[in-house]
Amino acid sequence: MENGLFDYSPIVDREPIHWPGGARVAFYVGLNVEHFLVDRPSTSINQATAALVPDPLNFGWRDYGPRVAIWRMIESFDRHGIRPSVLLNSDVAERYPQIIEAGRARDWAWLAHGKNNSTVQADVADDEAGYLADVVDTIEKATGRRPRGWLGPALTETFRTPSLLAELGVQYLLDWTNDDQPYRLNVPGMLSVPYSVELNDLGLFTAQGLTGPDFVQVVKDQLDQLHADAEGSGRVMALALHPFVTGQAFRAKYLDRALEYVAGHPGVWLATSDEIAEHYARTTTGRKAP
Repeated sequence: MENGLFDYSPIVDREPIHWPGGARVAFYVGLNVEHFLVDRPSTSINQATAALVPDPLNFGWRDYGPRVAIWRMIESFDRHGIRPSVLLNSDVAERYPQIIEAGRARDWAWLAHGKNNSTVQADVADDEAGYLADVVDTIEKATGRRPRGWLGPALTETFRTPSLLAELGVQYLLDWTNDDQPYRLNVPGMLSVPYSVELNDLGLFTAQGLTGPDFVQVVKDQLDQLHADAEGSGRVMALALHPFVTGQAFRAKYLDRALEYVAGHPGVWLATSDEIAEHYARTTTGRKAP
């Protein structure tokens, strides 16, 4: 089946993007705030016990995020003036309301990220419309703001997900990590906004085994190259973070150094994914470059 959701569009053929204040790069942190079921295998640091139920080793590693790690990360976000774009499982609203309270006090952006991170879209295909409506409505009730963006758990969708989300008022997706700029999808009113599976702490630290200094260098290199690329048209840099990974104590200073570099870099707009999507939709037409 051909992918009808979007068309091929080489970045060199597009109308220019102009970010606020003449910035070259729009930067946002995609902060994954998630709940995991105790009786289902999920993201694991040690595969030896990953199939066990319960699995204290891996569940405990994940559960460190909302209990301890996110609070350490919040200090760094506050220090550098960064408002995360929260990729929020709706179960978090019930399980960890203190995190919602902290984010509301800081005017974070809230994106729908499924019900929990143990359930992917294929699991709910029989009643996906009802499932998505419950997720979006729960997040709106908890945060006071209807989510405008979506990231599927494990970046999963069905072929119906984008259109069902559009019916609920969601305006952009992060799942299709194939660009350095936003672009319009073939669903009326729906955008794709860049996210990253490469500039993502889960892969960098747990799959590739990078050290803290390696992480800082990767962030610097990504920003410097995007800044150079954006001489004629703006780019987006997404930094994907999971509290149970980057919020570990021995990594905290390296996150802080990376954010300090970004926040102090000339030509960078510290934004949320909501702000990026809104600005792109309002200031571009989606036509090719003249």
